[in-house]
Amino acid sequence: MKSMTAEQRNHMLLCDPVSRVIPKLAVPTIISMLITNIYNMADTFFVSQIGTSASGAVGVIFSAMAIIQAVSFMIGMGAGTHVSQALGAGNREKADAYASTSFFTAFIAGVILAFFSLTNIDAVVRFLGSTETIAPYAKDYATYIFYAMPFMMCSFVMNNLLRFEGLTMYGMVGITAGGILNIVLDPILIFALDMGTAGAALATALSQVVSFCILLTMCNTKADALSIRFSHFKPSLRIYGGICYNGIPSLGRQGIASISNILLNNAAGVYGDAAIAAMSIVCRYAMFINSSVIGFGQGFQPVCGAAFGAKQTARCQEAYRFCQRVAIAFSLAAGLAFFIFAPALAARFAPDAQSAEAARRALRLQSVAFPAQSAVILMTMLTQAMGLTLRASLVATSRQALFFLPLLAVLPRLFGLWGLLACQSASDLAALGFSLALTRGLRGSSSARCGCSDARTACRSHPRSSF
Repeated sequence: MKSMTAEQRNHMLLCDPVSRVIPKLAVPTIISMLITNIYNMADTFFVSQIGTSASGAVGVIFSAMAIIQAVSFMIGMGAGTHVSQALGAGNREKADAYASTSFFTAFIAGVILAFFSLTNIDAVVRFLGSTETIAPYAKDYATYIFYAMPFMMCSFVMNNLLRFEGLTMYGMVGITAGGILNIVLDPILIFALDMGTAGAALATALSQVVSFCILLTMCNTKADALSIRFSHFKPSLRIYGGICYNGIPSLGRQGIASISNILLNNAAGVYGDAAIAAMSIVCRYAMFINSSVIGFGQGFQPVCGAAFGAKQTARCQEAYRFCQRVAIAFSLAAGLAFFIFAPALAARFAPDAQSAEAARRALRLQSVAFPAQSAVILMTMLTQAMGLTLRASLVATSRQALFFLPLLAVLPRLFGLWGLLACQSASDLAALGFSLALTRGLRGSSSARCGCSDARTACRSHPRSSF
């Protein structure tokens, strides 16, 4: 990627047509997220060859990895919002402080969480939903994942920072390199070296360390990127307050989703290891689709953050509507494809016929809700990029906190396994209605394309819409 000056980057974010700049920023992020999901699916695929309990173990520990990601995204996206707004306002010093403080905070938090998890690993895997037969495999898998936790968290933070700077290509390089390494190492460690589930975890851990090293090198050697320096590490209530304020929606969305997955695993355990394995398969496919939408939305956030920092609220809305059209069209097509090919997709990763049948049912139910998921994701990103924390938090957490958890308590009791499988899609549809009502004023205003004088000046928007 050709290096840009701060003025050139601001010109791109504030002045280039949104239909050009958002895909330019989004494609590398989408590739990064798809690669991440592909190597997670590779773990599922290779481990499923071992057996049902081993496959279930990957799904169980995925909940822990989701918690790690939730905390990391809170720090990275919370800081990234301030970084993009500071760069949009021309305040490089503030951007440097938020970037470095978020990195070192993530590393410290990762060390603390890793120590706690490793010293209480038996209790942790049972808490995550392991059955007696799954627990030994889950411990083997979790051990290496927990050792790599500080590097994993820092990688997520740096990837988010680069994205908010408009440098998504750099993040893609780091994530892709780690993902390819993971896919290559999986069969070698699992089968050739006979390490089983521990081999899959070691492959993931090593790939995360490699991604960490590449991303840190990118940050500290590229002239157009904010460098990670200990001298810029400025822990203060003001900075941490800013990170938490803007990062809470991400933590809410992903944290509650992680808790929901844990409760789902525990609820599925009533129906045996096959049900846990089936839900793991469906979650992998749903994450694969959602990652494309999230990646596209993350191409939107730097544009919206910079525009909002430059007082160009109309451009925020223009960018949002463009992303909404693309995401809904994509999710409709993906939902149709997954509904039609659900039997083949389920069988691909299922360790046995019982798991395949349960996964087929759940996948078809989930495919119906893909467009609803996409819409809610984009509404969360819109409100978050604008710094509307309360609204963003409500949108982000509505799916899990307001709808999924109550439905999980009711539907399985009424409809058995079918009720369990329908919980996620039903909560997605309910969250869509709630989020549409909550963001009505933000989405419906008219906007006009801003004008731009030159690369060194911010665009001046036409009469702005009110938020």
